Amino acid sequence: MNLVSKALSVITGPLFDVLDQVVTDKDEANRLKTEIQAQLIDSQNSALKAQMQIILAEAQGDSWAQRNWRPVLMLVIVAIIGNNYLIAPYLGAMFGVGLTLPLPERLWDLMTLGVGGYVAGRTVDKGIKNWQQGKVEQSAMQSGLYRDADVRRNP
Repeated sequence: MNLVSKALSVITGPLFDVLDQVVTDKDEANRLKTEIQAQLIDSQNSALKAQMQIILAEAQGDSWAQRNWRPVLMLVIVAIIGNNYLIAPYLGAMFGVGLTLPLPERLWDLMTLGVGGYVAGRTVDKGIKNWQQGKVEQSAMQSGLYRDADVRRNP
């Protein structure tokens, strides 16, 4: 189960339980569930696109600082973590001196969010593309497009 499915199940689980109790026709309940999932995925897609447009606008900005502040911030945080967990312990063990830099909880959260946001964004992007491809294939199958293509390939 991918990240998108997990996120949607947290949202839709209780809602689908209510739908199952309220809607007696199982086909109608399944249609409503499918529509709800589609709407949630579309809204997540819109939010991701908005975030992506902000990042792209920054990346294409006029000043160096505007284009690079996110990567520089991530590199600084990674450097502090590398120092605290790799360099300082070895220097301390070898020479008795190892300078560690405090990493405030908010910076740790920011790094986690930055890395996690990138991974989640890629996962959601791939999930949406797969979901949309599935809708296209389902639509094509319903319209008989694949059936006609199979008949031509396998006479």
